[in-house]
Amino acid sequence: MSTGYVPGVWDMFHVGHLNILRRARERCDVLVVGAVTDEVVAATKGRTPVVPLDERVEILRGLAIVDRVVVDDCTADKLPMWQRLRFDVLFKGDDWQGTERGAVLESSMAEVGARVEYFPYTPGTSSTLLRALLTAHEG
Repeated sequence: MSTGYVPGVWDMFHVGHLNILRRARERCDVLVVGAVTDEVVAATKGRTPVVPLDERVEILRGLAIVDRVVVDDCTADKLPMWQRLRFDVLFKGDDWQGTERGAVLESSMAEVGARVEYFPYTPGTSSTLLRALLTAHEG
């Protein structure tokens, strides 16, 4: 039985998020989804999510394709999450593939016998785009 882990912010949940979760669900027996804390998002992206952590967790828990939701308080280093969850595969968006941070992630996961699989982003939709549209309407 394989366990997959998908960390993410999951802010302003949209079809791109759903597509990643559907693809991950197809590639593992147990799907664990990590919702990254507001503090980690602020530290790594320079802004806090629009939707608070407790609401993002609740949305994820409401999805039938998700077996378990956890709070992810780690930055790009997912080894601490692996130590807590012992997953077999970590799923990421393909914006990490072929980058230095992706290589570091792949290396750290390989050291513990886990692998990294990448999924393409859904064209035309993203939380960044939604945030920009909301900001434009506020002004």
